[in-house]
Amino acid sequence: MYLVTAAEMKKMDRQTIESFGLPGMVLMENAGRGATQFLLEQFNGLENKRIGIVAGRGNNGGDGFVMARYLSQKGIRVTVYLLSQSTKVSGDAATNLALLAPLDVPVIEMPDQESFSAHKTALRHHDIWVDAILGTGLQSNVKGFFKEVIDFINNSKKPVFAVDIPSGLNSDTGQPCGACIRAHATVTFAFAKTGHILFPGAEYTGNLEIVDIGIPVHIADNVQPLQYLLTPDLIRTLLKPRSPDAHKGNTGHLLVIAGSPGKTGAAAMTAISAMRVGAGLVTLGIPASLNAILEVQVIEAMTHPLPESLDGILGESSFNTIMDLLSDKKCLTIGPGIGTALETKTLVHRIIQESTKPIVIDADGLNSLIGHTKILKNLNVPVILTPHPGEMARLLNTTAGDVQKDRILCARDFAKKFNTHVVLKGAGTVIAHPDGRAFINPTGNPGMASGGMGDVLTGIIAGFITQGYSPESAANAGVYLHGAAADLLEEKSGPFGFLATEVMNAIPEQIKKLVDKN
Repeated sequence: MYLVTAAEMKKMDRQTIESFGLPGMVLMENAGRGATQFLLEQFNGLENKRIGIVAGRGNNGGDGFVMARYLSQKGIRVTVYLLSQSTKVSGDAATNLALLAPLDVPVIEMPDQESFSAHKTALRHHDIWVDAILGTGLQSNVKGFFKEVIDFINNSKKPVFAVDIPSGLNSDTGQPCGACIRAHATVTFAFAKTGHILFPGAEYTGNLEIVDIGIPVHIADNVQPLQYLLTPDLIRTLLKPRSPDAHKGNTGHLLVIAGSPGKTGAAAMTAISAMRVGAGLVTLGIPASLNAILEVQVIEAMTHPLPESLDGILGESSFNTIMDLLSDKKCLTIGPGIGTALETKTLVHRIIQESTKPIVIDADGLNSLIGHTKILKNLNVPVILTPHPGEMARLLNTTAGDVQKDRILCARDFAKKFNTHVVLKGAGTVIAHPDGRAFINPTGNPGMASGGMGDVLTGIIAGFITQGYSPESAANAGVYLHGAAADLLEEKSGPFGFLATEVMNAIPEQIKKLVDKN
């Protein structure tokens, strides 16, 4: 499903009006009518409520004027508070504003702080607010009078219904711009915006409904948005049915290079998770002194002791053995629990540069790349990186806060620059591909904020690649199923306290749920 930026949505609107010939007035009418229907579905007993529509002078306000007309015609008490002088409203919005007078819908002009203060007493008597102040084009922080209005609405503790996007929310990044409406529900038009789905935007948005306003499919396809939402239907198309005569020899063999003293669990979970999504065989390459420990932790996966440079630490002495092991494998995973000793970093660099198989890099494998990301350029095999925001920040020599300000841009720019696939983990995980496309994952929950979850995800993605999935499909399906398995546990066990190994073991059940809906 497309997710659009403000610029992409503006382009679709313009092409629909100019090249397709559907007037803007019709689009606004469709938007306001659909928004009203969703409002009626969200709140019961509106005939006994007082609704205040706070509107700006642009098209977002115009949608609010259409809503006021429909609500009035249903006998619902509605008042429009216009944050402008009516003479400054133009275009289709002005036309719809003028239609309110014959219906005796009160329109109160509040163009400045003084007039807003004069009406505060009346404003407090409303039961529900409709936010039609600012649209999707906001780029700068909300200040002054508008900020005071937004703060007043939020502090009123009354339910808020946002039109298109909560005023003050950046529609591309999901970041609040100075002040932002906290909506109980939001209606948006044609397509969800990335800011609705990304956090913290999802929290400001509340319940989201998408209304079809008449933009033709071919226009949306011509604009070619680069953002997508992962959906169950999409993931079903990625999951490949198995041949009745499938066997472990043709479902792939994965090599995992992982583990160091105190971090053997990461290696074990990565290996087992790959098998949980169907990898036929997994060999776990680990420091020789840890082999006895890993043999107890993993039963179905094989282990291979590797030469050590120090006790429990891998270095260049294991390079030739690893390359020999890799020769008949379908995929290589490197990093979980491997440590960041200088010798290990050197080994990781060399393996990445000389691997002949797709590579999934996580955890200490990523940390080994700090200051050395240039080695990712011009590799002959696909590479998937799975950083959390802190790891992404270290790779970019910035802060996790800066990464979080624009997760899509951050992941996309890195993927394009280094020709890699980037799985930027976190609430609303972003999967960016080298061609510029980015997918946002809706599954997962706060109960996943515990150790080992990343190791499980790494194994899932590598397990799919091992079976012949493309890196893109493996990353998209892996991220979705990882979160969906955790959602299954949240539903069964509660909001937190479940373990990474339990998520890992819930993967087959989640796959079954998806496949059974075909």
